[in-house]
Amino acid sequence: MKKPHLQIENLHLHFGGIEALREVSLTVGEGELLAVIGPNGAGKTSLLNCINGVYRPQEGKVFFEKNEITHQKPDHIARMGIGRTFQNVELFRNMTVLDNLLLGRHVRFRSDILRDGFLGYRNREELDHRRKVEEIIDFLEMEQWRKTLVRNLPYGVQKRVELGRALAQEPRLLLVDEPTSGMNQEETEDIARFILDIHEEVGTTIVLIEHDMGVVMDISDRICVLNFGKKIADGPPPEVQGDPEVVKAYLGEEMQKTEGQEPRR
Repeated sequence: MKKPHLQIENLHLHFGGIEALREVSLTVGEGELLAVIGPNGAGKTSLLNCINGVYRPQEGKVFFEKNEITHQKPDHIARMGIGRTFQNVELFRNMTVLDNLLLGRHVRFRSDILRDGFLGYRNREELDHRRKVEEIIDFLEMEQWRKTLVRNLPYGVQKRVELGRALAQEPRLLLVDEPTSGMNQEETEDIARFILDIHEEVGTTIVLIEHDMGVVMDISDRICVLNFGKKIADGPPPEVQGDPEVVKAYLGEEMQKTEGQEPRR
C-alpha cells in the first residue's frame, strides 16, 4: 500500500443502545480507490459521517494526512481537503449548474461570496474560481446544462452535478456515498466512468460506498466489507468476492441480483 492518506483506529459509534460502528479500523493509501460495501444498516454511511465530522464517535480516532480530525467540525475538515457527496441529492434546485458548482468553491474563497455575491465576477479571485468550475463542467461533460436550473435536470445529471460540486473543493480525499443509487444502466456506467477518471486522471484518493457489485468489482482497488457495524473483510476484489463470510453476509444475495446481466465494458 502507498503511504497512508486516511487512518481510522478502533472506531465505535452508537446511538442509545444501537451500535452503528464497533471496533472499525481501516487505512486508505494515497491515490487508492477503496469501496465500502455491506447490507443495509451495516454502518457504511455512518463511517463516512465520522470521517467528515457529521458524527463524533464515542471511541476511536480518525487521521487525515497524519492530522487527527476526529472531533473537528465538517467545514474545517472540508477546508483540510476532504470532499463529500451524498446518497440523496443535496443541491440548490432553483440555481443553475454553474452556480451550484461555484458554491462548492466556498472553501477556496478568501472573501465571503454569500455576502459579497459572485454574480458579475467582479475580481480576479472570482474569475479564477469560475475558470476552475468551467473545467469541471467540461470534465463531467455537462456543457449543455451549465445554465440550466437543477430542478429541470434528469436525476442522473443531478447526481453528476453533486459529484462536480464536491470536485469544486479540489479535495485530496473524496467520499462518495451511493453515486449510482436510483440510476438506470446507462447513467450508472457514466457515473462509474467519471469516478474512475477522477481516480486515475486527477489522482484523488476515493472512499466509495456502492451497492452495485458490477461497479465495485470493476473500479475499486480494494474492498472493505461491513456487517452490523463491524469490519468482516478487507482486501482486493477477487479475494473479498470469494470470502465465505462475505458471501454469507452480503455477496450471495447481491450477486444473485446481477446474474444474467451483460458484463460492463
